[in-house]
Amino acid sequence: MGARFEELDWRPTPLGEISLRRRRDPASGGDVYEVKLGDEFLMSSLFTAGEIALARLGLAELPDTGLDVVVGGLGLGYTARAVLDDPRVSALVVVDALGEVIDWHRRGLVPLGAGLASDPRCRLVQGDFFAMVGDPGGLDPQQPERRFHAVLLDVDHSPRHVLNPSHAALYTPAGLRALAARLHPGGVFALWSNDPPDEEFGSVLAQVFAEARAHVVDFPNPLQGGTASNTVYVARSHSGATADPEGFGRSAQRPCA
Repeated sequence: MGARFEELDWRPTPLGEISLRRRRDPASGGDVYEVKLGDEFLMSSLFTAGEIALARLGLAELPDTGLDVVVGGLGLGYTARAVLDDPRVSALVVVDALGEVIDWHRRGLVPLGAGLASDPRCRLVQGDFFAMVGDPGGLDPQQPERRFHAVLLDVDHSPRHVLNPSHAALYTPAGLRALAARLHPGGVFALWSNDPPDEEFGSVLAQVFAEARAHVVDFPNPLQGGTASNTVYVARSHSGATADPEGFGRSAQRPCA
């Protein structure tokens, strides 16, 4: 059991001041880990259903074995952990812009860190995911032009509410086509969002991918005494280069936790 409140780390970064905090939850008596960027809360171990659903929904319809996966955004590690809990996954690359966040995991400052850092299937890479999508070297610095069965992204609050203006280009047709080129034919792009399903963004996904759906993930919110929700978009790439883009759409489903 930790102290009632403790700041485990604080660092200046190119994106602003980032801090890792641990506090005691008065309801459960357990420790809650929180990450802040400046005055803004980025994530909390109290709310992980969306991050876990991102992995499970993104991998749900892929082949049985030998999956290569990349996760954009390490955070507290819940998406990466859910990926590695899937026995079909053979390799995972996790890309995070902040070396400080990767360092928390390697030093064991967050509950899932030691397990992720020591898993031989998992490699933590410092880099700008959004720039790497369009870079000739791709999403794996060790294997340029490598393709993946799934790309799972949890960095921005939503396609409309980005942490950095440079991220916005990814959520356009051109940006999504560049990302789709990093997938094997029939591969999956999945995206976490804190906002409700966005019809306009769903239409953009439908321009690029063969199939796209928005899953609404409901979960308890003990801070407000009710239920909160995230959205997980799941889009499947075309099986071949000659796929007809006409007629593809998006649907919303509730709940998919």
